[in-house]
Amino acid sequence: MAFVDLTPWNHVMLFIGQVTVIVILSAILVSFILVVISIYSIRQKKLYFPELIKAGLVFLEGMMKAMFRLLGLEDREMLSFFIKLHNTMNAADFAAIPVTERAIFMPQCLRSSRCPADLTPEGLKCKICGQCTVGEAQSLLQHLGYRIFIVPGSSFIKRMVKKYRPKAILGIGCLAEVKEGIDMADKMGLVVMGVVTLKEGCVETIVNWPDVYEVAILGIDHALIPENLHTLAD
Repeated sequence: MAFVDLTPWNHVMLFIGQVTVIVILSAILVSFILVVISIYSIRQKKLYFPELIKAGLVFLEGMMKAMFRLLGLEDREMLSFFIKLHNTMNAADFAAIPVTERAIFMPQCLRSSRCPADLTPEGLKCKICGQCTVGEAQSLLQHLGYRIFIVPGSSFIKRMVKKYRPKAILGIGCLAEVKEGIDMADKMGLVVMGVVTLKEGCVETIVNWPDVYEVAILGIDHALIPENLHTLAD
């Protein structure tokens, strides 16, 4: 009978292999549990254990996404859930930041196809012409103290963040744009909230403005919020 001579190096390699297998299996198990909780939350339209899921996404996002797809969850459902989770986790931090240190980024596709606004180095400058809802929304939000940008792309967002240095931003856009914006803002160390448009496309998209106002008034003294904005946000 032949015996294998396990030198100290062989012992180390065997130990590393065993640890690696345990780590991989543990990651798979944890990912599966978090995906099950996430899917249950989606079906119930209520977030369960958001902090646990958020922590899992930080370390296991790729594996969790693969499991979501394996279990038949559509990309839109998955992205919507991620955004809702992110908003839930960031709401308190967003509310704690003064409105003067926040900025709102709107996509140019919200405007009318007949929009007369001029494109400047800081985005489109709305002329409040009444051909779409952007002008009214901008006026209401500026009254609260927000800095508003209507931008054609992420390069404008980066430029304005670098110039004005807001601590928190509220971004409006389609699912993919909002997810991309959240990832970008996280890397820049900003507190970010996202509102997804009801209609996607490049021209005359639609957003539910009460959803925007509901986020925008977080942390603001109710006495400072105009009555019409209270009503719209409810």
